[in-house]
Amino acid sequence: MADQRSVTRRAGAAPNGPVPDPDVPESPAPGGPVSDQAALESAALGGPAPEAGSRDPGSPGGWSLSGGGAATGQPSAEPASPVGPDRATLRLALVVGGLVLAVLLGFGLGRANGKPANLTVADAATAAGDHTHAPGTGAHQHDATAGQSAGDGATGLSVTSGGYTLTPSGGEFVAGRAGELRFQIRDAQRRPVTRFAIVHDKPMHLVVVRRDLTGFQHLHPKMAADGTWSISLTLPQPGVWRAYTDFTALADDGQQTAATLGVDLVAPGDYAPRPLPAPATVATTAGFTVDYTGTPQVGAAVPLRFRVRDEAGRPATLERYLGAYGHLVALREGDLGYLHVHPGPGPAADTVTFWLTAPGPGSYRMYLDFQVAGVVRTAEFTLTVR
Repeated sequence: MADQRSVTRRAGAAPNGPVPDPDVPESPAPGGPVSDQAALESAALGGPAPEAGSRDPGSPGGWSLSGGGAATGQPSAEPASPVGPDRATLRLALVVGGLVLAVLLGFGLGRANGKPANLTVADAATAAGDHTHAPGTGAHQHDATAGQSAGDGATGLSVTSGGYTLTPSGGEFVAGRAGELRFQIRDAQRRPVTRFAIVHDKPMHLVVVRRDLTGFQHLHPKMAADGTWSISLTLPQPGVWRAYTDFTALADDGQQTAATLGVDLVAPGDYAPRPLPAPATVATTAGFTVDYTGTPQVGAAVPLRFRVRDEAGRPATLERYLGAYGHLVALREGDLGYLHVHPGPGPAADTVTFWLTAPGPGSYRMYLDFQVAGVVRTAEFTLTVR
């Protein structure tokens, strides 16, 4: 049963006011005026203004807010009439209603001014379906390319990807002189990674190129027991160079994560960038002529078929290099996005095929490494994708 307490103010025992003078006429009978506070409270709740109350005949000069009930154990002098919430409840309702109104008004003003409402981290997580990110996670997209640096299939644009970070040490170079490049690959807990899968015959592929896409080098550093990779490196010309580490890390649970991380290297001096050569499907290197057929498309894997001929125009006998009959790297002009290009099965005589997916229109520089008679050569091509 609900608690219908009888709260009765009696003459001579008023808690919040003076004792009434018995010579002064009593307050008006029921149906008289109501206090401004009570009227405001009732109006705020959307109800009619309350009546003055019901006079307790047995209590001269006092007012009874409800009939008798279980709280007092005394019957009321007259039948109980329905009564609304007490003043404490009304005040609480007014406070809550005011807060809600203020929030709604603030949101409406923000929308009117063309500015988004300010959200806390918790608000943002709720609005996004409780999807949150660890601190320091940069801006990213949630689709098939999530985790890729470029967001479109190109990699090597960041020192961090897939929970792994490239951390170089030293790396001061003088153009034309040999220096030492040292670096570690660290996991999400900042621990050096020491376990890598063998991919294309090597655990680590290091590609270095100047930012004008000249001076291409494909190297394979050695790793120490503490996870530090090192290699002697010569940057032949002054300028800013991009170094890519292409690897597949092995986690403690055996999970494999392929990643390509990139970092800039600097050789001080006057930098005179060279324009990218015109697009061509034929290139020469060390007496060999290399041509290819195939037209790459945006978002589609297209076969590029390379053919190698010797100085006499005869088919060259290709040898396995890095687990295949050739190795192809493609870099995008402008941001130097790195493309993974996968070789097809073994060659037919002097031909090797690769499948290339262009992430977007633009100019690309392709570098084909191939081996003949135990010597590796590199043929370079400029490719335009529309």
